[in-house]
Amino acid sequence: MAKATRLDRASVEEIFRRFHAPNPEPQGELHYVNPYTMLVAVVLSAQATDEGVNRATKPLFAIADTPERMVALGEDTVRDMIKTIGLFRGKAKNVIQLSQQLIDRHGSQVPDDRAALEALPGVGRKTANVVLNMAFGHPTIAVDTHLFRLGNRTGLAPGKTPREVEDKLLKVVPGPYGRHAHHWLILHGRYICKARKPECWRCLISDICRFRPKTPSPT
Repeated sequence: MAKATRLDRASVEEIFRRFHAPNPEPQGELHYVNPYTMLVAVVLSAQATDEGVNRATKPLFAIADTPERMVALGEDTVRDMIKTIGLFRGKAKNVIQLSQQLIDRHGSQVPDDRAALEALPGVGRKTANVVLNMAFGHPTIAVDTHLFRLGNRTGLAPGKTPREVEDKLLKVVPGPYGRHAHHWLILHGRYICKARKPECWRCLISDICRFRPKTPSPT
């Protein structure tokens, strides 16, 4: 497959216009009840599916939806409640530690600040981007495997590293679409532009996307 060439500004604008038209307020698929449980859910979602995380967090968040309640549960209980999630031992430890730090340093509130978020256990740049976007409305873009693939495959933001793709997306995404670009791209990569066999025949942007050859319809 030849390397996709980068799209021009008009093409990028049209891509996001098409994403916006049928779904102007896209939502993430992780379940949460407040910014704190959102943060915990995103931390738990590393190398795990949203569906699997949601199954584990539904009973957890029913009894621990604040940092104080989570710390009161203790690491052993949290570990038992999330044991169906990959890397659950380390994640349980991080959840307790980040909860304690929120209590000690941030008045039990999730900070609206990248540096403060990334200083929390288990929180890296991608997690911070998701929280800044979903909890506080910042036009951040968290580059996971889906966005990395789309940035390169479509020609939106070709790059060799997630950070390179992120930086290019931030430059090319039109301002009015900045807040929701993250979710449009994730949903598109998850359900349409799949890794092994993109469903080009039902893609909203197949005529713009530089991916070749297009996958034909199975019918």
